[in-house]
Amino acid sequence: MAVLTHGVVILGRFRSHAARVSMSAKPRSFVLAAILCLPLLSGCQGLPHAATPPADRRPGNADVAKPARNVILFLADAGGVSTLSGASLLGYNAPQKLHVQQWPHLGLSDTTPVDEWVSDSANGMSSIVTGVKTRNGVISQGPDAVRGSRDGTPSKTILEYAEERGLLTGVVTTQSIADATPAACYAHANDRKQWGGIFPQAFTPRFGDGVDVLIGAGRGKIGRQLRERGTSFDALAAQYRRPIHAQLGDVPASERRPVVVAERMDVRAATLKALDILEQSPKGYFLMVEWDAHTDDPAQGLQNVVDFDRLVAEVERRVDLDETLLVFTADHSFGFQVDGGGPGQPLLEGFEAWKKTDTEDNEDQPVRLRHVFVNRTHTGEEVAALATGVGAERIHGYFPNTHLFQVMLDAWGWKADDAGR
Repeated sequence: MAVLTHGVVILGRFRSHAARVSMSAKPRSFVLAAILCLPLLSGCQGLPHAATPPADRRPGNADVAKPARNVILFLADAGGVSTLSGASLLGYNAPQKLHVQQWPHLGLSDTTPVDEWVSDSANGMSSIVTGVKTRNGVISQGPDAVRGSRDGTPSKTILEYAEERGLLTGVVTTQSIADATPAACYAHANDRKQWGGIFPQAFTPRFGDGVDVLIGAGRGKIGRQLRERGTSFDALAAQYRRPIHAQLGDVPASERRPVVVAERMDVRAATLKALDILEQSPKGYFLMVEWDAHTDDPAQGLQNVVDFDRLVAEVERRVDLDETLLVFTADHSFGFQVDGGGPGQPLLEGFEAWKKTDTEDNEDQPVRLRHVFVNRTHTGEEVAALATGVGAERIHGYFPNTHLFQVMLDAWGWKADDAGR
């Protein structure tokens, strides 16, 4: 049909042109010219479809493409579009120089909870890993939860799907291992602040044998809350016969299911350690890696993004993209903006002077540097979602952050179920 349509248009134009050139042209001259045009017409056959990918490569077609074995989710906490832009300027004195900014698939992800415009990490990450939007402060439970007073319906996480199917799983973070972003992968709670109730859930999984590699910070606060509940790291370790190490360096080389809760965490070393273990899985693995990108302190926040981006590049070189999906995104955005400056000028000019005045008394006050302004609050605009590898083409355009859950599920070729959701 398309060929005929375009053939008619072209022939019609040719005929009109031939008539204008010579009203006395013989019919056989027109026929000869039309025959000479046939190669052009056959070439036109593909023109209307040139921008349409084959069926097995169209976004959302999870039944034809070869499924992934592994999925790695990189989460820059508060790493909105403006923060990524600023990190490139700080790290390379030029825009769009981050490694993830070169990835071929990009979309804009809406992070809003069900009842507000601005998200926290609890709703933001829960939506990504469960496909269910909820309320701020709630960890992987539905919107029927009431923060701090009533549990909602547990929302099955992408890590739980992986556990159910026998894959190895890992969670690595610079932050507390019981904080909202990592906790959303393995726990369910109506209040993100309940670290003493969240952390033990790693040892009582709803699916499979639970997260295999669990590495993060927050040891002091988690330990205090555990004691308030009448337990401790040592008691949990003894009860579940699983050591809870205080430092990454304490993990024996032979340990296959390490749990590390430290005061601070070298997330690069932790990620590489996790991959050493997860890559041995015969069925594949799921890994979530979080790095804080809040720009309350703009120098630290932007440098964190630069360092995280370098880790992402290192991981990408290590994995096989023919069997692995890599996704990079944020749980919510943040009020960072570049409003001046140019090449060759220090992006954070005036930072040292500002830092001397930044105390606990004014930690909620905006940051005003010569070329940068930070309002120090979460913001409600969409965040970037970037991807490469198996199934990455499903990330494009505008979408709710719950779509990322479906992208990961589709990459494996799995179907969502209603149990626990």
